[in-house]
Amino acid sequence: MRVVVAIDSFKGSLTSMRAGNAAAQGVRRVFPGADIAVLPLADGGEGTVEALVAGMGGEFHEVNVTGPCGRPVTAKYGIAAGTNTAVMEMSAAAGLTLVPRGESGPMNRTTYGVGEMIRDAIAHGCRDLIVGIGGSATNDGGAGMLQALGFGLLNERGEQIPFGAAGLSELVRITDENVIPELSECRFRIACDVTNPLCGGNGCSAVFAPQKGAAPEDIPLMDSRLAGFAKLTKAVRPNADPDHPGAGAAGGLGFAFLSYMNAFLQSGAELILQETRLEEYIRDADIVITGEGRLDAQTAMGKAPAGAAKLAKKYGKPVIAFAGSVTKDAAALHGCGIDAYFPTVRGACTLEEAMKPENAEQNLADSVEQVFRVMNAGYSGDIFA
Repeated sequence: MRVVVAIDSFKGSLTSMRAGNAAAQGVRRVFPGADIAVLPLADGGEGTVEALVAGMGGEFHEVNVTGPCGRPVTAKYGIAAGTNTAVMEMSAAAGLTLVPRGESGPMNRTTYGVGEMIRDAIAHGCRDLIVGIGGSATNDGGAGMLQALGFGLLNERGEQIPFGAAGLSELVRITDENVIPELSECRFRIACDVTNPLCGGNGCSAVFAPQKGAAPEDIPLMDSRLAGFAKLTKAVRPNADPDHPGAGAAGGLGFAFLSYMNAFLQSGAELILQETRLEEYIRDADIVITGEGRLDAQTAMGKAPAGAAKLAKKYGKPVIAFAGSVTKDAAALHGCGIDAYFPTVRGACTLEEAMKPENAEQNLADSVEQVFRVMNAGYSGDIFA
């Protein structure tokens, strides 16, 4: 019996690999000789680095960088074993969780630390970089990241502009003679599920800046400054397109990656599925187990478990999913290839109790065991032998 287990993290409770190993434990209670492949699953957001590094046998690196508010923070990223591939999340250096409560809005926040994290990975020999850009605290168009990599974003005095969208008001010239030379050797794959343009009514300032604490009067100012940045960028990078889907991701960081770093933006779930070679494992599997902390209608809209199910259906494989909680609208999952889904909480308890890692792990293993016992009892062929 060949089983592929690819479960996204149970946010705040289990990592992807810990959830996968718990499910594998449940299968082995019924089929001790099963051939089980546990692979990481993520969608490019929180938990992506941990999932990929653990699943690919890599190691973590920590580096002190400039946080979104200009103060030092320690950012963690991973390097996959035996490769020159770095996996990082921009939020480790410029995420909203790094902003102290009560701090002012994104007008002065910077992505400088993201550039410092990239420089550190390059110094460690990495030339292939996977970057998740969800959870940002910033709205500077990626200007800070570019400065950290050696680009000159200069004011009338020929000095680097200050941090944030506030600094963009001084921008008059962009230079690249001091860019670190290794950058031209790098390939950037950006996990991005946002399609917003850089500017306008659907741009990053109008749509996302309010969620980051922007005052209403700051939104048109930031939007106009990003438009000015895009115009100057067009002069030095003729192919720059502020209307490209995803240019407005992470407060315009998507635009900087696309314009200055020849990056490729793609669905986070799709990128992770490719990197882990999940399809190769599914092709020879008898059954696929997937899931995440909460299964609902949004899961069916391109999230990681739906991506795994889509691959499984390409080869006609049955798919079952498990989650800490399942909502009423989760029936939509049947339409994306998940044949059956099961909640793992096995009795009345508080949310805090359910999310304790040891409880979540035990509940998941127990639930998987019971489902596979039904399979064992109801099938007489050799597929489960």
